[in-house]
Amino acid sequence: MEINQEFVDGIKKILPVEQFYINEPMSKHTTFNIGGPADYLIFPGSMDQLQSVIKLMNQCDIPFTILGNGSNVLVLDKGIRGAVIKFHAPMSYKRCEGNKIIAGAGAYLKHISQYAAENSLTGMEFACGIPGSLGGAVFMNAGAYDGEMKNVVTEVKTVTATGKILTYGPDEFNFGYRHSVFQANGQAIAEITLELQPGDKAEIQAKMDDYTARRESKQPLEMPSAGSTFKRPEGYYAGTLIDSTGLKGLQVGGAQISTKHAGFVVNSGHATAQDVLDLIKEVQDRVYKEKGVKLYPEVRIIGEQ
Repeated sequence: MEINQEFVDGIKKILPVEQFYINEPMSKHTTFNIGGPADYLIFPGSMDQLQSVIKLMNQCDIPFTILGNGSNVLVLDKGIRGAVIKFHAPMSYKRCEGNKIIAGAGAYLKHISQYAAENSLTGMEFACGIPGSLGGAVFMNAGAYDGEMKNVVTEVKTVTATGKILTYGPDEFNFGYRHSVFQANGQAIAEITLELQPGDKAEIQAKMDDYTARRESKQPLEMPSAGSTFKRPEGYYAGTLIDSTGLKGLQVGGAQISTKHAGFVVNSGHATAQDVLDLIKEVQDRVYKEKGVKLYPEVRIIGEQ
């Protein structure tokens, strides 16, 4: 990579050295433990820092990619050109105002779910085991156990390429199955407002404990993965289709269809992104040939092959 010195000099004026990396392997920053280097990896810790960083990237023609917790993503083997933004710990703030929770995009979903329970607010139980950030969950309209982010999000603040803060309301989210308006508008999700309902703390916690137990018993949480690999085809479950096609345990290089849950591709050791892509293609081809159903990746694929 060729370093853009103007950009590096500018970043040094905005962020402390521990919040900025050059040529950083993304395998260290994804739940798959896979991915080539990002030219620049940046950890803004406040709205002001985020605005300043994005303005600088715009001025220097540096493209950027927002990464939440690094789950639900496959970074390709040649890495990511331009900058990757992950949020520093201070962007994981959260506060409760009546039935609303206002939180930074870097907050972990499981922490938000627990915080809601502690405040006797129901509506976020479904997210207690999703291994992602709040910003990433809004970006993907994440869901589980019949719950989705679209049911609880009432306001989203973003930062545009020029550093301007915009506020989105419910009529503008364009939420669909694993889809939102934020996937196409190139803006960085910075802050989210959730509107929940009053509930019984013990009942909320019991539901979360049940979801956690079910997830732990059925999903390969002990191995690196990006979560569910395929979107749910209408009328089917991807894992059931893959299992009934006899593909549980199928392996390409270090990538494997989990023997615990066929809906997950896991990194069984030193898998490359190409291994994962080849395995996904093999599964798609064989399921379509035997079942007549097309499977599409739920995992966000980014970077250079």
